[in-house]
Amino acid sequence: MIRAQAVIDRAALAHNLRRVRDLAPDSRVYAAVKADGYGHGAVTVAQALREADGFAVSSLDEALQLRWAGIDKPVAMLSQQLDVTVCDQAAENRLEIVVFHDSQLEVLASYIGPPLTVWITLDSGMHRLGFASERAGEIERRVAALERVEVAGWLTHLACADEPSRPDTRAQLDDFAGATSGRAGLRSIANSAGVLAWPEAHADVVRPGIMLYGSSPMLDRDAARCGLEPAMHLTAPLIARNRIAAGETIGYGATWRTPQDMDLGVIGIGYGDGYPRHAPSGTPVLLNGVRVPLVGRVSMDMITVDLRDAPDARVGDRATLWGGGLDVDEVARHAGTIAYELFCRLTPRVRFEVV
Repeated sequence: MIRAQAVIDRAALAHNLRRVRDLAPDSRVYAAVKADGYGHGAVTVAQALREADGFAVSSLDEALQLRWAGIDKPVAMLSQQLDVTVCDQAAENRLEIVVFHDSQLEVLASYIGPPLTVWITLDSGMHRLGFASERAGEIERRVAALERVEVAGWLTHLACADEPSRPDTRAQLDDFAGATSGRAGLRSIANSAGVLAWPEAHADVVRPGIMLYGSSPMLDRDAARCGLEPAMHLTAPLIARNRIAAGETIGYGATWRTPQDMDLGVIGIGYGDGYPRHAPSGTPVLLNGVRVPLVGRVSMDMITVDLRDAPDARVGDRATLWGGGLDVDEVARHAGTIAYELFCRLTPRVRFEVV
């Protein structure tokens, strides 16, 4: 009997990429596959998204994983510090460097290897990575003076695109447009929320992430309303069904008490598999098409659910923790987190299958 299993649906990944194309038909797509493809397997995802124009990762190690797997599309490293070794590896493997700090420019100034392609990041208002927008002209001149560096374009990142009513995104777009006006190179702005809610942010290259995996980045609409399909179906078996008397407490800390004589189910997944430890009682689980609530605390290896609405559930039946009819974003909201974290925290105990 397989314990926790995550089935990765390549067709769903491809569908979600087509959704990006439908929304941003005039833009190139750099698919974000950092953090091991948001926990789905970077190589698996990149192969499923072979129609993407390129890929975005965090680091050199992540980029090389794609190259070693035979992925030959452009790969941009979004937050990689630079030294001579990184530059040499980037040139040898045709990787694109995202430049966001003066220390990187200092390394590039001393670089004597084969030509490199770089993107210049401007801080249009998120205040995380990037050069201040008012420095755009200075940075452009400094990079132009580097004989072995070619600029692909200009990049920024949106902080609040998931909340269209806020003014922050409009301010960022105006800031970036002003800073890059008249400058050579492509423009890249939109993340998943930008793709869905801000057509004016599509520019030359979009960088979708979470929407490719079937999760909504928007606060005001779920994945189905965004036209997305879940790419991960996480399941685990029902390993016990127990009749418990009224008034008994359940699990560590005795945080939940049975309101009547009732059946409880024990499902073979816990925080040791990456299921969120802080998921509270009431978090939904799907069992044979029926929603049953989690009760009591999540343990390392198991969770307990209320089976009053699932009288036909039997030991060996597989429960869905998310995907396959249960929106991961709903589970994340109950657990006080986001789908990104749920995906990325699955542990090696979970068996992965690709279909």
